[in-house]
Amino acid sequence: MTTTLLWLRQDLRLADQPALQAAIERGGSIIPVFIWSPEEEGEWQHGAASRWWLHQSLGKLSAAIEKRGSKLILRRATDSLACLRELLAETGATAVYWGRRYEPLIIARDARIKNELREAGIEARSFNTALLIEPWDVQNLSGKPFQVFTPFWRKACTAIEPPKPAAAPTRIAAPATWPRTATIEDLGLMPRIGWYHGMAEAWRPGEVGAQALLEQFLEGPVKNYAETRNLPAVAGTSRLSPHLHFGEISPRQIWHAAPEWRSTQFVTEIGWREFAHHLLYHFPRTTNEPLRADFARFPWRENADDLLAWQQGRTGIPLVDAGMRELWATGWMHNRVRMVVASFLVKNLRMHWLHGARWFWDTLVDADLASNTLGWQWAAGCGADAAPYFRVFNPESQAEKFDPQGEYQRRWLGSGPRSAPIVDLKASRLEALAAFQTLRTSGK
Repeated sequence: MTTTLLWLRQDLRLADQPALQAAIERGGSIIPVFIWSPEEEGEWQHGAASRWWLHQSLGKLSAAIEKRGSKLILRRATDSLACLRELLAETGATAVYWGRRYEPLIIARDARIKNELREAGIEARSFNTALLIEPWDVQNLSGKPFQVFTPFWRKACTAIEPPKPAAAPTRIAAPATWPRTATIEDLGLMPRIGWYHGMAEAWRPGEVGAQALLEQFLEGPVKNYAETRNLPAVAGTSRLSPHLHFGEISPRQIWHAAPEWRSTQFVTEIGWREFAHHLLYHFPRTTNEPLRADFARFPWRENADDLLAWQQGRTGIPLVDAGMRELWATGWMHNRVRMVVASFLVKNLRMHWLHGARWFWDTLVDADLASNTLGWQWAAGCGADAAPYFRVFNPESQAEKFDPQGEYQRRWLGSGPRSAPIVDLKASRLEALAAFQTLRTSGK
């Protein structure tokens, strides 16, 4: 009997799972495998909030696989290739199928794994399990990658023809004998300090939770999405981002679930996720370096006290503090508020965007390297399709416009007295603009 290793990564679902579907079509038994190898992620290993989510998601996936007569094999390793070779030897499998990832280090690792497995006579195949369109399939008229969203998405929409999602299989053929497995607890994903209880109350990780959230969104909020998506006190967004990141739902499931909404702002937000992966693939250095090279000379300031105040929601700026406390409590922050707190850090405090990117990476349940990089470089004015540097979000006017009754701010700050601001908004804006002018002048 032929056996296929199904190497699951950030595609933790059974429906619309191209790698699983291909393994079924190949015939024989299938052994689902998850390998936890954070060392291979380099400096962008899963943050604490992501690890919490992954722990929950793996538990849900394992239960779903068991209902179908199979078993999820878990391994802790520092070398995925060595681990796969061990599994191949233990099981006699002759093929390894997996879903693609697009982070720079992982692309290089996966290419090496695919080549070495094929040289050893193993069928090694990867599949698009995460995107509507591959990053290399969209180019501008010059044959180069896009750096502006609108023409990218216009071109991408003409190329997107995602097949209808396949239903989850009712059975997954099991091998005669199983290889050894670790437990989820053995992976050591759960934080040692129980700060995550708010996340547990706010979220339902797993494929079932993702589908329920999509259905809930399509039943109501999507109809007024353009009007309510910027109001942090209103449940006007889908909150599907962590489910998308971990592959508990696919973008093409969303695409086909709401065909009447494909030209709306909601699907455009899915497009921004596609654009983020397009940029990360073509400009891998941007995880740590500005896309606009001149920003390498920007005179960022360093102040550990100000950074800590920002992280802890103690800046004295109500909307900023509310957002940072929502983040700490739930592992998520409303997108409008994300833009405000990011602008405050990189403009009013004039601190390097990587400080913000790393904090979000550790605390967001939807921390995604492509989207996180795009968002922070956009806020800092140093990336693709970036906001002009002189566009500084005023958190007071943003609060007046998008939280006019102060409901969101009271939800996270209470109604008691508030501390004095750590920075003068007007003066710090002028200082930031002066620093930018210095950058422009020095480059001439």
